[in-house]
Amino acid sequence: MIFAMQRRHFLITPLAFTTGATMADTPKVQSLDDVLRWLDKLDRATLVHSGTAWKMSAVLEHMAQSVDMSLDGFPEPKSTLFQATLGSAAFAVFRLRGQMTHGLTEPIPGAPSLPQTEGWKPGVARLRTAVQRFQAHTGPLQPHFAYGALSRTDFALAHALHIANHQDEILVA
Repeated sequence: MIFAMQRRHFLITPLAFTTGATMADTPKVQSLDDVLRWLDKLDRATLVHSGTAWKMSAVLEHMAQSVDMSLDGFPEPKSTLFQATLGSAAFAVFRLRGQMTHGLTEPIPGAPSLPQTEGWKPGVARLRTAVQRFQAHTGPLQPHFAYGALSRTDFALAHALHIANHQDEILVA
């Protein structure tokens, strides 16, 4: 997850034309409760497809890793100086815009390898468990690898914005 301003792009695939599925049919998540409702939709879907080089199993695991690492710690944090300057400034911009942009196939530095398996439902369950774990957590949170220390509210927002950004690459039918 390297957070850099990138130009927006639109995903158009033959799949969108054959199924009629578009991202316009799925509102972007804005909260962790929205994430759980979106995961319910993925559970009911007949087809979920990633429009990147990552399979859906990897996309969902990546999102779950980010949530879990806010509780357990990120394996390779950026320097304290980076977190206090560029990292916190990037998050401030994302918070102000209400939107995050980042490389959608950039793994979290030092995170375990992402599965590239078929099927999305195990990943849906994995992300749901991570979000529910975060929501139930009452202890301290770990600093984000790029943004540094965040409040519970800001971390919840960061997770929702991160997941919403990944919605840009996902087709659901």
